Amino acid sequence: MASQNGPRVVVIGSGFGGLGAARALLQRGITDVTILERADATGGVWRDNTYPGAACDVPSPLYSWSWALNPAWGRRYSQQPEILAYLRAAAEREGLTDLVVFDAAVTSCTWDDDAATWQVACADGSTYEADVVVSAMGQLSNPVVPDLPGLETFAGPAFHSAQWRHDVDLTGRRVAVIGTGASAIQFVPGIVDRVGAMTVFQRSAPYVVPKPDQEYRNHHHRAFDRWPGLLRGERRTVFWLSERLNAALGGQVPWSKPFLAAVKAAWRLHLRRQVRDETLRAQLVPDYDIGCKRILFSNDWYPALAREHVDVVTHAVGAVEPGGVRTDDGTLHEADVIIWGTGFAATGFLAGVAVTGVGDADLHERWADGAHAHLGLSVPGFPNFFTIYGPNTNLGGSSIIGMMEAQADYVAQVVARLAAIGPGRRVEVLPDVEAAYDAEMQRRLHDSAWSGCESWYVDGSRITTNWPGRVAEYQERTAVVDWDELVVR
Repeated sequence: MASQNGPRVVVIGSGFGGLGAARALLQRGITDVTILERADATGGVWRDNTYPGAACDVPSPLYSWSWALNPAWGRRYSQQPEILAYLRAAAEREGLTDLVVFDAAVTSCTWDDDAATWQVACADGSTYEADVVVSAMGQLSNPVVPDLPGLETFAGPAFHSAQWRHDVDLTGRRVAVIGTGASAIQFVPGIVDRVGAMTVFQRSAPYVVPKPDQEYRNHHHRAFDRWPGLLRGERRTVFWLSERLNAALGGQVPWSKPFLAAVKAAWRLHLRRQVRDETLRAQLVPDYDIGCKRILFSNDWYPALAREHVDVVTHAVGAVEPGGVRTDDGTLHEADVIIWGTGFAATGFLAGVAVTGVGDADLHERWADGAHAHLGLSVPGFPNFFTIYGPNTNLGGSSIIGMMEAQADYVAQVVARLAAIGPGRRVEVLPDVEAAYDAEMQRRLHDSAWSGCESWYVDGSRITTNWPGRVAEYQERTAVVDWDELVVR
C-alpha cells in the first residue's frame, strides 16, 4: 500500500541525477522519498573522482541545475572540489540531504505483482518496500580496469583514476599511465611536474581542442549578483553553442560536415602549435573520424606529453609484470606506479543490481544484446521502475544535467499521477511504443556521425549510450507525459 503521503519512492544514487530526481518529486508533492547511497556521502562521480586536475569539460554556468544557478563560480570550467561543494550546498538548501540513507549499496530490486510494490535489498541486509523505484546510478559510476595477464603481480601501487590513491607519493617515481581519455588529459598535466618519468600508453589518440577557460574575478561576481541576466545569458549562449555541436554530431543539419571540419581544423592547429616534434605529433593524430569519441578540451595536455621525461607508447599493452608494463612488441616499460585511465563501464547499465520484473523477468537478460528503454527511462514488464541517465541519453556535447532534469520531471509527472489515482496502481510503457522508440534511436544513430564509430557499438550492431539529437528535442519530448504511450492499471 502507498503511504498517506503518496507513493513511496526509492531513488538509487545521490549524484546530480538522484538528487535532481528527488527534488522534482518533492516539487510535484511526492514527499515519501528515500535516496539510497552506496557511499558515505553525496556527490556521485564528483565525490569519487578526486584525481589531480579533475574538472568539468562543460562550462559551469551550464553544468549546473537550472533551479540553482550559482553567481559565485570561481572559473568558467570549475574543478571537482567546487562542483562537489556546489552540489552539496544546493542539496542542503532544498532539504535533499535529509532524504539520503548512506552506506546502502543496492543489490536487487524485485517486483511483487500481487502487492504492486518493489522489494529493494541492500548489501548490508537492509530492505525497503517501494511503490516506485528510480535508478540514478548513471553511466560513469563503475571504473574499468582491463583484465591483463599478470595484473596482480605488479610490485608497486596500481589504481584507477576514479579511485585515486592520495597516499601514494608520486614524487620522482616512474609512472605508467594507461589510457588517454577524458580523465587522463586532466590528471597527466596535473602530475607531470611531480613525477620522475612518465610513460603514457595510448590505444587511440583523442581529438583535443583549446579550452576557453577563465577565472571569474570579483568584478564578474559583482556583475552576476547585480544583473542575474548575465549569468543566464552565458548559460543560454553555452547551451546554444553546444546544441550546434549536438546537431552536427547527429547529422541533423546540412552544415554538419563543414562544422565538424572546422572543429577538426581547430584541433589540428592546436596540435601543431603545442607539439613541435613531428614524430610525437604524428603519434597524437586520431585514427578515427571526429565525433566518434567525445571531443576533449585542454590547454595543457599536449604540452605535458611534449615534456622530455614523458614518453608516448602506441603499442598495445599485453601484460603487467612486477617491474612494469610489457607491450605487444615485447618491450618492458619499467614503472614504479601504474595509473589506469581506462574509463568506465558506460554500457553496463545497473551493473551489480539484479532487477526482476513481472513474471520473474530479468532486466539484464532483457538487455543481453544491449540496453534499451523508452525515452531512456522505462522498459515494458518493469512497472513503476525508471532509469535516470539510462540507455541512449548520453551526449557528445553539452551538459548532461539538462537531460537529467527533463527525465526527473517526466518521472515526477508519472508518480504524481499514480498518487492521484490511489494506492496499488502501476504504470509501464507499452511494448510496441518502446520497440518503436528503440528502432528510431538505432536508425538515427546509424545515420549520424556515430555510424562509422566502432567504439559506440555493443556487439557490433547497437549503440546504447548516446542520444542522437539535440538536448532541446529531448526536453520537448519529455516535457508532458504522453499517456497514450503508457498503460496505467
